[in-house]
Amino acid sequence: MIQFCVRCGSSVSLVVPVGDSLPRHVCGTCGHIHYENPRLVVCCVAEWQGSILMCRRAIEPRHGYWTLPGGFMENGETTAQAACRETLEEAGADVAVDAPFAMVNIPHINQVHLFYRGKLRTPEILAGEESLEVRLIPPNEIPWHDLAFRSVSLCLERYLVDRESRRYAFHEAVLAPLQPT
Repeated sequence: MIQFCVRCGSSVSLVVPVGDSLPRHVCGTCGHIHYENPRLVVCCVAEWQGSILMCRRAIEPRHGYWTLPGGFMENGETTAQAACRETLEEAGADVAVDAPFAMVNIPHINQVHLFYRGKLRTPEILAGEESLEVRLIPPNEIPWHDLAFRSVSLCLERYLVDRESRRYAFHEAVLAPLQPT
């Protein structure tokens, strides 16, 4: 929660600004409106000879669980550049991205996950600081019960179906919060 203005340091209040329809943190001194927008996470389904590049997380959330290389997009880069950068950072892998493959909206955590299809240029991989290990995993060995995020599971399920049919579509989904059991 924002408490102080990034421009002048004064306290902010949660109000609906004139001409807006949603409450925003607004500085009572300088009038600056502090917008909070969803964060874009960009990932890559990168292949080498039929196996998929996966990383076991060395960070929270979901430390020790498997995922696809990915992370938050940085200012000044395209989504494709973010997919390549994250794949290099997390898996030491040089990837050529092909096309966006899936977009998963996760409104309850203010994130959008965008997945690209890609091919590794070489089979050389190396765990980065955010990965405990990286592996090229054949589809029949994907650790489904140890995947870190539902968006990754959803993406991989659709990817494998499309790969089998040799027809790739663009997939879009919305993930709702898990209900307590």
